[in-house]
Amino acid sequence: MKIGELADRTGVSVRALRYYEEKGALRPDRTPSGYRIFSDSEIRRVAHIQTLLAAGLGMDLIGEILACLSGESLLLDDCRERLEAERRRITNDIDQLVHTRSLLDDLLATTRAPAQPNPVESSIA
Repeated sequence: MKIGELADRTGVSVRALRYYEEKGALRPDRTPSGYRIFSDSEIRRVAHIQTLLAAGLGMDLIGEILACLSGESLLLDDCRERLEAERRRITNDIDQLVHTRSLLDDLLATTRAPAQPNPVESSIA
């Protein structure tokens, strides 16, 4: 499939797909005239990229992770170390968010909601 069809099938812009290719996360074949040709498996790869981006990972790291997933990396131990480090970072971020949510919950519990005007009284005025 060409890049426009991949964009349609994944909901990701053509511009973003070109960026993913530039960063090495996608590696389409090329026709003799230079058109990008993507396999159906690239749909799943784009979904992985989107998930990893949503988790806050950068494209350089995503490229490394995808290489690990496809077995292209010769340094699988290094992949594991990078994945473990990223997992620790995400866990720390989650812990911080949970702590912040707890603080907000405590503040909300100690403050009183503003009085709501009685709808009947406001319609009379």
